[in-house]
Parts: sequence; structure tokens; C-alpha cells
Amino acid sequence: MQADNLVRMANQIAHFFAPYPETDAIEGVRSHLVNFWDPAMRKELLSIASGLTPTSAPLDALVLRAVTQLRGAVDE
Repeated sequence: MQADNLVRMANQIAHFFAPYPETDAIEGVRSHLVNFWDPAMRKELLSIASGLTPTSAPLDALVLRAVTQLRGAVDE
């Protein structure tokens, strides 16, 4: 899947959870990524968040916070 498309989808998830309290929003994004994204998509998202895969748009701050909690869930 193209990196820009993953960024767009991840940012849409973050925008959905943005009105929630910060802790709940981060957990909501993380939970969605674990439950609905396959391991390859999560691995690519980690690569994007780490700056290893360039994209034309940045990841939302909520996605970046959720990704720090996602690292152990890449292969789940």
C-alpha cells in the first residue's frame, strides 16, 4: 500500500478520536490500528513514523503518539 494512503487513513482515524480525552484518543487510535490494520500496514506505518519512508503529508500528532505504543503490536 502506498505510504501516502496509509498516512491519509491513519490521520482520518486520529481526526475521529481527536475530541476524546488525550489518553482515550491515543488508545483509540492504537486499538483501531491493531484491530483493523494487518501487520504489514502497521509495519509500514512504523517506518513512516520513524522517517524511513518519505510521505507528502505528515502524520497527525495522535498517530505519532499511538505508534509509540504500537511497536509491540506489529506482528500481532
